[in-house]
Amino acid sequence: PYTEWLNKGKAGVPVELGVTVGIVEDQHQFILHHRVMQQEVDVDIAVLIIQETQKRFPQLSSCSFDQGFHSVPNQRQLADVLETVILPKKGRLSKTDQVRQQQVVFIEGRCQHAAVESAIHALEVHGLDRCPDRGLPAFKRYIALAVVARNLQILGRYIQKMEQNIEQERCKKAA
Repeated sequence: PYTEWLNKGKAGVPVELGVTVGIVEDQHQFILHHRVMQQEVDVDIAVLIIQETQKRFPQLSSCSFDQGFHSVPNQRQLADVLETVILPKKGRLSKTDQVRQQQVVFIEGRCQHAAVESAIHALEVHGLDRCPDRGLPAFKRYIALAVVARNLQILGRYIQKMEQNIEQERCKKAA
């Protein structure tokens, strides 16, 4: 009963059934915060999700968003909260928006944004494309556990990389 019609705006799949979940990810691919968006759209939660994230991670100083999060009030409010805001505008750009979106900081932030899409895909591949639990509280719990599992997977990757580096250092010293 809590499932919604989602218009993704993509070719071939005009509408999907589901619940939208917004995530905030850091530069190391750890998911810092997630929000189950019931009867909400991206533009409604942009400022809210950053404020909620900053409560737990006050050092958060920049963020990159999808085009769906853009609105003039969001642009202003996020500029007050963050040092760097990468918030691309939908549709035709004005001269000021063109100048803003052609800045080096903006372009670099957009390039790093692809990692978030990777995290979303990883969550879907590892079970979040369907929720076997019933009811909204169970769905929210399922999402939270998937986020924890994804963060553990990223942590494991870092630990393996550190162990490989230590082993390579030992081999170099032995040689």
